[in-house]
Amino acid sequence: MKAVILAAGKGTRLRPLTEDKPKVLVEVDDKPLIEYAFDSLIDIGVSEFVVVVGYKKEQIMERYDDAYEGVPITYAHQREQLGLAHALLTAEPYVDDDFMLMLGDNVFQANLGDVINRQAEERADAAFLVEEVPWEEASRYGVCDTNEYGEITRVVEKPDDPPSNLVMTGFYTFTPAIFHACHLVQPSDRGEYELPDAIDLLIQSGRTIDAIRMDGWRIDVGYPEDREEAERRLQGDGESVDADEEVSTTSE
Repeated sequence: MKAVILAAGKGTRLRPLTEDKPKVLVEVDDKPLIEYAFDSLIDIGVSEFVVVVGYKKEQIMERYDDAYEGVPITYAHQREQLGLAHALLTAEPYVDDDFMLMLGDNVFQANLGDVINRQAEERADAAFLVEEVPWEEASRYGVCDTNEYGEITRVVEKPDDPPSNLVMTGFYTFTPAIFHACHLVQPSDRGEYELPDAIDLLIQSGRTIDAIRMDGWRIDVGYPEDREEAERRLQGDGESVDADEEVSTTSE
């Protein structure tokens, strides 16, 4: 299965670390963010990477050229950063079957293979790795509503009144039907083509999307403090530095 990695962002919230490099080349524990994505996907049997690049794309393309650890890389160029659905559409010419999607600024130590296994079942049109967060934090994320069968029935981007505390983590599997949905998405209030809007269109068309609850941890490296927390987690093999103090594994 191919994997699309979204790596076009400027990472403005990580400045000054991103003033001279793309966000996914910021190092966490002496390793670029995107290599955590590469390695996690290799562990679950990826056949090819499709990397969506944009800001300072040459640095990524020159560093990794046409392969990483023997896995071929194809690059797709997002010329303007207009949202995740827009970014995903740049990969459409290179994907013709079920595929994985990962946000390139996330560090995972989790059960990604369970998502792949669910996608392989005939009943699943898509599968997402999801995570429970404190209710008061849910409005910061794409929030999922599910039915009694564990199927996602609605996705709401950063809602004022979250329907649940179950949020998307940045790892998904899809069939190519998601591209058609992305083409139909209209710009949001912030002028972007939002992936949750495309997902909702899939649901409305009768597609089955399964929620796989995360076993492990992940950190969305959006701010310098997230980078520091990721390093603590990695150096501690997933354990918090202070065992008596609960540390959040998510960020905006």
